[in-house]
Amino acid sequence: MSSSRRALAWASVFWLLLIATLVALAGQWVWQRHQAWQQLLQTLEPRIARLEGLAGSREPLQQAVQQTERDVLRHAYASTRDASQAANDAQQRVRELFSRPGLDLLSLQVLPARTATAFDRIPIAARVDGELAVLQATLAALPTLSPSVFVEGFALQGASAGDAAPPRVVAELQLYVLRVRP
Repeated sequence: MSSSRRALAWASVFWLLLIATLVALAGQWVWQRHQAWQQLLQTLEPRIARLEGLAGSREPLQQAVQQTERDVLRHAYASTRDASQAANDAQQRVRELFSRPGLDLLSLQVLPARTATAFDRIPIAARVDGELAVLQATLAALPTLSPSVFVEGFALQGASAGDAAPPRVVAELQLYVLRVRP
């Protein structure tokens, strides 16, 4: 009997060690899962806090977006207008602006639109002859136009004038307007 007790004791020790090893492995796996989830939570907490902050400032952000849209439409034609319609309107507004007494609009040409990421850029070439002071006043009035007419570049050339007459110049202007792309 003593050998059967010894065999039973060894079998019991074996099974206890096997069960203890399995429990230890299961505990280690649970601990690793716990650590991984803790690390994930630590990386998610700042993101969640940022999103909660954005959700809390939703109204001011919406107001800022609306103000930006109004500002864009103050400076550019809406996407609902065709590029040719915007070009014709811009040409007419530039013609009206440079048709002041003391200025002669020699030529005005709308060039093909160029596409950019968010806008169509519609170039306008103008050639104007007139008094320098009137041209300066006209160029100073450009920022009052809405949608805006932008000056890309210009060249001035002196024209003949008498001694008593105000100085005359010929100006070649490269202007452009913007249209929001649909």
